[in-house]
Amino acid sequence: MDSLREDGWEVDVVTPAVNLHHTPEEVRSTGRFRLRPTPGPSGERLHRTPYVLLRNSRAGRFASDLVSSVLMVPRALGAPKPDLVIATVPALPTICAGWMVSRCRRVPLVVDMRDAWPELAREAGVKAGVLGTLMESAVVSVQRRAELVVTVTEGFAQRLRERGVSKVETISNGVALDQVPQLEHRKREAGQLRIAYLGNHGESQALQRIIAAVAMIPRGQTGPHASGAEGAPALDVVLRLVGSGTQKDQLRQVAAEAGALESGAVEFFDPVHGEEIWEHYRWADTALVSLRTDWASFAWTVPSKTFELLGLGKHITAAVTGEAAWVLGHASNVSFLSGDAEEIAAALTTLAEDPDSTPVDRNGRAWVAEYADLPGLGRRYAALLRKLLQEHTR
Repeated sequence: MDSLREDGWEVDVVTPAVNLHHTPEEVRSTGRFRLRPTPGPSGERLHRTPYVLLRNSRAGRFASDLVSSVLMVPRALGAPKPDLVIATVPALPTICAGWMVSRCRRVPLVVDMRDAWPELAREAGVKAGVLGTLMESAVVSVQRRAELVVTVTEGFAQRLRERGVSKVETISNGVALDQVPQLEHRKREAGQLRIAYLGNHGESQALQRIIAAVAMIPRGQTGPHASGAEGAPALDVVLRLVGSGTQKDQLRQVAAEAGALESGAVEFFDPVHGEEIWEHYRWADTALVSLRTDWASFAWTVPSKTFELLGLGKHITAAVTGEAAWVLGHASNVSFLSGDAEEIAAALTTLAEDPDSTPVDRNGRAWVAEYADLPGLGRRYAALLRKLLQEHTR
């Protein structure tokens, strides 16, 4: 947003009000629904629509997003006429709202694809039923008709080209490095390992396999790799999960049934904001990033947290494939997990037994500074929009 404003754009943002169930209390007041637009942090005007969480489930979230997208249309039509419309699509129905507004206003449409839709919906089973089929057809149709589609990975951009989308550009996710501290390594004893995950607790993250793996590691006992060795370290592996999502209650149940809550091997925390984020990472020896590996679309998905973790310099434990693994490969302190829970448990035990196995590394931050620093990406995005507007004007 800063880059767009610096490039001379006036920006009106039409967005739902905050979800009171999953937004930290200290920032709720700035995101509540109001009839009049409110100023944003970069000088943009925020036009919020009511947000109703119908049910904390995948179907409930989709229904809430559908209602929000319907409400976005009159709200956007009541704002000053734009030169172009950008529909950002983490929530699938938003693409339809963006299409309607752009055609009513007779201006170009830019579809900003944050995830690999509709492939991701199909793999998640969202297509079942008439509504899902219609939504998938609508997404594909709008992608083909939009004046520009922007993706965050080149792999998904190629998929869109193969599907008949002619105008596709890739601008990856990134992070503002000046807002990301460089964290030091926590000195730890052999046998100790603190793992921190901050992010969505949803179906896409497959966190249940990590919970099951941690629960398998016998707390207070010597590890199998040091079996028989004199003075072998006792194991103390703790997984801290911070955030919210549709699977959080199920994940608590998995941890409880495995005895991991009672033993303290797994901890759950509510979403945090600001400095509290870094405090959780300071507590940790390694930061976890996890995605399902059995859905093909995740080979073209790079979680936005990936760049933040690279910037921190902390050791990273990654259960990812494809482009996400390629990005993480630019740091030398990443341990990749694969296989079932038993194999993951063995890998985590190996990390725990060696206190020097989770070092700090600055190579990842250097790579982010060159290729994924948010101000630079923002300037590329602004130039892309400026070029599109010039072409449309001609």
